Amino acid sequence: MSGRINEEDIATVRERARIDEIVGSHVALRNAGSGTMKGLCPFHDEKTPSFQVNPSRGFYYCFGCGEGGDVISFVQKIDNLSFVETVERLADRVGVQLRYTDGGAGHPERGLRLRLMEAHQAAAEFYADQLNSAEAMIGRQFLSERGFDRTAAERFGVGYAPQDGKALKRHLTGRGFSDPELVGGGLVRESGWDYFQGRLLWPIRDSGTQVLGFGARRLLDDDRMPAKYLNTPETALYKKSHVLYGLDLARQQIGKTSQAVVVEGYTDVMAAHLSGVETAVASCGTAFGDDHARLLRRLMGNHDAFRGEVIFTFDGDAAGQAAALKVFGGDANFIGQTYVAVEPSGLDPCDLRLQQGEAAVRELVARRVPLYRFVMANVLSRHDLDRADGRLSALREAAPLVASVRDYNLSSGYVRELSNMLGMDVEEVRQEVARTARGGRPKPDNAREGQAMVEQSDDRRWLPDPADRLLLTERETTKLLLQAPALFDPDWLGLEASDFTHRAYAALFRAIQSARTSADGGHGSEGAAWVHRVATAVPHELLTSLVASLAVEPLSWHGPATEQYAYANAAKLRLLTVMRQVNELKSKLQRMNPVQNPTGYNQMFSELVILEARRNDLHTQSLRGPD
Repeated sequence: MSGRINEEDIATVRERARIDEIVGSHVALRNAGSGTMKGLCPFHDEKTPSFQVNPSRGFYYCFGCGEGGDVISFVQKIDNLSFVETVERLADRVGVQLRYTDGGAGHPERGLRLRLMEAHQAAAEFYADQLNSAEAMIGRQFLSERGFDRTAAERFGVGYAPQDGKALKRHLTGRGFSDPELVGGGLVRESGWDYFQGRLLWPIRDSGTQVLGFGARRLLDDDRMPAKYLNTPETALYKKSHVLYGLDLARQQIGKTSQAVVVEGYTDVMAAHLSGVETAVASCGTAFGDDHARLLRRLMGNHDAFRGEVIFTFDGDAAGQAAALKVFGGDANFIGQTYVAVEPSGLDPCDLRLQQGEAAVRELVARRVPLYRFVMANVLSRHDLDRADGRLSALREAAPLVASVRDYNLSSGYVRELSNMLGMDVEEVRQEVARTARGGRPKPDNAREGQAMVEQSDDRRWLPDPADRLLLTERETTKLLLQAPALFDPDWLGLEASDFTHRAYAALFRAIQSARTSADGGHGSEGAAWVHRVATAVPHELLTSLVASLAVEPLSWHGPATEQYAYANAAKLRLLTVMRQVNELKSKLQRMNPVQNPTGYNQMFSELVILEARRNDLHTQSLRGPD
């Protein structure tokens, strides 16, 4: 098991990797003043720039879709990589030698990982050149018969592995790669023979276009490997459960449209993209699984869960139905709605394009149906619904599927849908689903409890509305705490978490207090180091997005922040707290009878006098604006 990356090394990578340079390679940025840069967001479609980058603080934030973070999170999201993969890639770029702890001896050395990447890129170029050789005529014929010309082959990087058996090894050895590197990368077998021989090849890339491995299609009858398709073995770069073919081409469109179309093969991906379905991807040498779903979820983002779609092009046969059942079991891994697109004739996208044209492929996707309806229809088709016993047996087979759905809102809808499909009373269906669910995760007893669960799971409601006028002082003060912490004294100018009425701002203030404590009692440095410390101290990942937005959002005061401005904002926020206390105390006094309880009344009145004096004092302080 690989170890964890040393925290100091992560900090060094974050410091050396300039966020404006990294983001600038994906987004056209322009100076927006106050040390901020602006451009069109790469994570969603927009016509007016709302994506901002603050190089001095090392953070970015989009005020349109809510995506935000530091340079590591940007690369992680834009290239769909894990945290470790992102740090390693940036480390290679900025020249940081990473150290690993807790079992790090099992992790490939950074130099080796970089060499494997270089070897795979060189192999992809070699295979692509070989497709033009005389020997590769059979490969070109295979592509032509499926409607793919040379331009299409070049677009997808299709290549050919010579029958020679050692042609790739000779080529890469001549480029300076060693036998251990070639064997470790899955390019050459331990016997010394090339891993792929006499096959058509598709390079499998990550979302950042780095070649990780290959998928190979059998062409020759005398091929000693019986499998029609053969993939690169598991290596330090290639994990079949973590890669999707076509992701490098589909990544941006998936992010923009919040749609992903999952097909079954390499030629299906090619056919879909050439037909205008540019969000098509396919699993490589394994069934679509939970890790693939999580990979798409990261790429699609969480900013619009109800708009997102994942569409599967399963066959209508038994194998397709089994695959649909497997995906339905992992449906909770998706952020959006899951659909199935089935061609009645049974043609896959490649054959559909070849026989009926590219428009037919687009229509196939457009005719999608909800996954749960497809699954339930297949289950019910095995029963005679004209008979009472047939309907009952169908219900008993379908009930576990509905009971497995953890989202109450979805399961409740499925119950109603199933009752309509069966022609049975909805309460009878609900009771059967509830009986099936007993012994597992408890279900809500009524709609009110279910709604409460939905509201609790809707994390976006945790975040404050930037336009809420009642929270403007809290937002401005929090921005000052993030952007100019040195303007506040050790007691934060008297501020407390209770001064923030929105729980997100209150949690963020507590994280700010914790971040300064972790800095040995000092204010901490200005800029990226301070903001990152706060971001790592927040208790929820959504608050990291809030930190990013507040770190780059301009202050309401145009010009450099001053001590007086911070002092006035803190006083105004404290004033609002005192005003709430005054109103609460006045309400209690109105409900109290001074004759029956003179002692309590007089005590409250004395407290009110003190609060009123404090309110007047804070009101004066809050009016002391900037010079």
